[in-house]
Amino acid sequence: MPSTFRIPKAPITGLYGRFLSAYARRTYGQVPDGAYVYFHHKPLLKAVLSFEGKVARWRELDPTLKSYAQLASAGVIGCSWCLDFGYFLAHHDGLDLAKVREVPRWRESDVFTPLEREVLAYAEAMSTTPMTVTDEMTASLLARLGAPAVVELTEMVAIENMRSRFNSAAGPQSQGYSDVCELPLAVPSDAVRPA
Repeated sequence: MPSTFRIPKAPITGLYGRFLSAYARRTYGQVPDGAYVYFHHKPLLKAVLSFEGKVARWRELDPTLKSYAQLASAGVIGCSWCLDFGYFLAHHDGLDLAKVREVPRWRESDVFTPLEREVLAYAEAMSTTPMTVTDEMTASLLARLGAPAVVELTEMVAIENMRSRFNSAAGPQSQGYSDVCELPLAVPSDAVRPA
């Protein structure tokens, strides 16, 4: 599905624009559609990229659980761009792609461990409106993962909510990133859609 760009694309120009475009093409194969939107407000773009660079260095939560949680959140919100890019990153990080493919339908799938299922449920509960996180969910994750990992998990899902809601509002759609891993985008089941 091509991007709709509710916020029109800005031309990526100047020295910073050339650097950004070169880095994106070298790292991801193309410039992410969101960059064209963010380029309207370069100080905001630079702040987001700086923050994302710091987020990428967090290491308290298992990276596989982190990836599943972000994909689950994007699926609930319905951000096809985020799912597309998330599949690409999962492929790049060497995750089990058969499991990644099932994240948006995890309730019907039997490929996930009990801990993975708890993380997926928590990510979805954080991504609905209103949120449906319970004391029991959090207590179980604290017992299994420890406080630092649960804090990171919570923040990662919150960040994915920000990303997915920004992209859904601004208009970028699936850009073909997942083509490299030959995973068609999954359609989340109706069971996880917010009312």
